[in-house]
Amino acid sequence: MGAVSPSSKGHLDEVFIKINGEQKYLWRAVDQDGMVLDILVQSRRDKAAARRFSRRLMKKTRTAPRVIVTGKLRCYGAAHREVMPSVEHRSHKGLTNRAENSHQPTRQRERAMKGFRGAGAAQRFLSAFSGISPHFRPHRHRLSAHDYRAEMTVRFAIWEQITRAAGPSTTA
Repeated sequence: MGAVSPSSKGHLDEVFIKINGEQKYLWRAVDQDGMVLDILVQSRRDKAAARRFSRRLMKKTRTAPRVIVTGKLRCYGAAHREVMPSVEHRSHKGLTNRAENSHQPTRQRERAMKGFRGAGAAQRFLSAFSGISPHFRPHRHRLSAHDYRAEMTVRFAIWEQITRAAGPSTTA
């Protein structure tokens, strides 16, 4: 997961997910470029949950962004005043599109996997998936078809090297 530069924006958002028929909340922090900074699955959506997520985000990134952008959920403001009072807070319905769009790959995987079996499993999978997924999703709209194919060839070669190096050795 990426680091936050002092001049950056952080977008925070939460979404409902069903885990074994129980409603949970997936909190997500995204930087200004759409890279996922942190994910947390919690059973509540209140001030304590927002505070816990904000503290975890600050600890993980080690720096505070210049601006935090959130939706209209009031617990964000309360948690923000406690955890990072020096950071500018913008709360507006339309400004969270960057974070809202980052939920789409999660929804696609959730459907493909036919849901998550447990909160811990969802947390582990989504934390790993959010770091790996952007590697295979280059900014397609900025590339010609030829450049896209070349870029994907390079990215799959990199992935092959990484997984071969991390995998078990096949020497006997």
